[in-house]
Amino acid sequence: RLVVDVGGVGYEVLVSLQTFEHLPEEGKTVSLHIRTVVRDDAFLLYGFATPLEKELFDLLLRANRVGPRLAQAMLSGVATGTLLRALCDSDAASLRRAPGVGAKMAERICLDLREGAVALAEREHAALGSDALPASMDVGAGVVEQLISALENLGYASAQAERVAVS
Repeated sequence: RLVVDVGGVGYEVLVSLQTFEHLPEEGKTVSLHIRTVVRDDAFLLYGFATPLEKELFDLLLRANRVGPRLAQAMLSGVATGTLLRALCDSDAASLRRAPGVGAKMAERICLDLREGAVALAEREHAALGSDALPASMDVGAGVVEQLISALENLGYASAQAERVAVS
């Protein structure tokens, strides 16, 4: 938790450990990507250092039985790139390293979010404008075929889609 002063008003913002590590010194200007979660009894602000971390948070919330608190715990316990790769590869073992995620929950999350994670990885890849995914977002061999298919469906030539997917 941290308090962000905006025009003299302090807002409590919940952040992951990853975001906390990237914060400037107290009193310095900070820029966060905010997600507001409205509950019956509270308005909660979740802050993220990067757009990718915020998108992963939103993606995690789509999984059955994953709420904001668990999503934030997962982002605190597993690096963003590792988490995205684990979701793309359906690597439940990597997800179990996060606090509060057991074997059944990890399997359910992988099942619910694999397609969304692959789409997010593809968007990140396109935003980077390079021919290869960065190592932190490397997808497994089983996903390569889906990536090629998705790129072809988006209008890329087969040879170009294959070149991009296997780089």
